[in-house]
Amino acid sequence: MFQELQKTIHYHFAQVKLLEVALTHSSFANEQGGGMPHNERLEFLGDAALELCISQELFTRFPHTREGELTRMRAKLVSQPSLASLAVETGLVRHLLLGKGEEGQGGRERPSLLSDAMEALLGAVFCDGGYGAVQSVVRTIFADKWPVKEETERVKDCKSLLQELTQRLFKERPVYALLGSYGPEHAKVFTVQVALPDGRIFQSEGPSMKRAEQFVACKALEQLLLETSEHAGAG
Repeated sequence: MFQELQKTIHYHFAQVKLLEVALTHSSFANEQGGGMPHNERLEFLGDAALELCISQELFTRFPHTREGELTRMRAKLVSQPSLASLAVETGLVRHLLLGKGEEGQGGRERPSLLSDAMEALLGAVFCDGGYGAVQSVVRTIFADKWPVKEETERVKDCKSLLQELTQRLFKERPVYALLGSYGPEHAKVFTVQVALPDGRIFQSEGPSMKRAEQFVACKALEQLLLETSEHAGAG
């Protein structure tokens, strides 16, 4: 039952009844006499689980981004249009159990209904497999939805600024090296070091080698700028 949907989200329910409830709209339950469970309670749970999963993922992916920007990223990802689109992309929309009246009024195309159903699905995953299962499903269905870069000019400029500063101070450029990476393919973390011409080494991590280089450049740049300002003050 619902094998296609389970395959798409890369999660197979131990308790398939939970999935059926997640796909049951109140209009369908009411037409069956009112005693049938529907997805509103699961929607409540899924909403909270989704927000936590998205928050954790963004926190990990963007270690240098401020709270306000992370909040804006999260709001876009968990918005009604975003979740409604996912309901269509995953095929969830085809499995919804709607009452005849709701069906006739175009409920299967109503963004609020689709968004609620997606949250209910995640609530069902939480009940069936716990937080780790929801986290895995969220990473799967949002795989191509994550922001691709941090909107932080400081991060964008650190590498070039560090090169200018080291050439001015030491007449040489910094040298970057990839130390390794870890994590699943869709969420790898890269560890990079930069060696300054004076022999000092700094390390940092990031969701790509390029971003890790920028982050470690920021760390080295901050230290050099601090030292140069102290020397200037002492002089």
